[in-house]
Amino acid sequence: MPTLDLLHVSIADQCLYGFAQGRLVVRLAVSTALNGAGERNGSGCTPRGLHQVRAKIGADLPQGAVLRGRRWTGETWAPALHEQFPGRDWILTRILWLSGCEPGRNRLGAVDTFRRYIYLHGTPDSEPMGVPLSHGCIRLRNADLLRLFDQVPIHCPVQIEEAACPEWAGAPLN
Repeated sequence: MPTLDLLHVSIADQCLYGFAQGRLVVRLAVSTALNGAGERNGSGCTPRGLHQVRAKIGADLPQGAVLRGRRWTGETWAPALHEQFPGRDWILTRILWLSGCEPGRNRLGAVDTFRRYIYLHGTPDSEPMGVPLSHGCIRLRNADLLRLFDQVPIHCPVQIEEAACPEWAGAPLN
């Protein structure tokens, strides 16, 4: 698997595109914020603009590991656990923690992506992908996140935009 040098998230497409040396090599369905795009603290929106992967959390955890406060609870997600905690915002398997790169837009002050705890993270496989349902983060299937996690280095750029990416949507993967 190639190391990715750019991730691009399209809120319109509900898709993550991964590039290595300028070539599209990964396309994954995601779920961004139910509240749409926005940068403000407390908005429940997915922040736009240029970000970077600031931290990678959970490298040796099992698929479906339940994370709270960026720490493994010792639990692994299962339908029975889901029933026990209805309404919980499940953060599973791994975390790629984002930090904004644009002061005043997604970094510092009331728009700081890192302080908002915006992640790419796993979610229960029973949750739909391609539908905005998160509280601001970018949710992925656990198996997809496992594959992606090892391909993404710390400081990898992550561009998040509202626009659709039609030229990538149907492009073959290299």
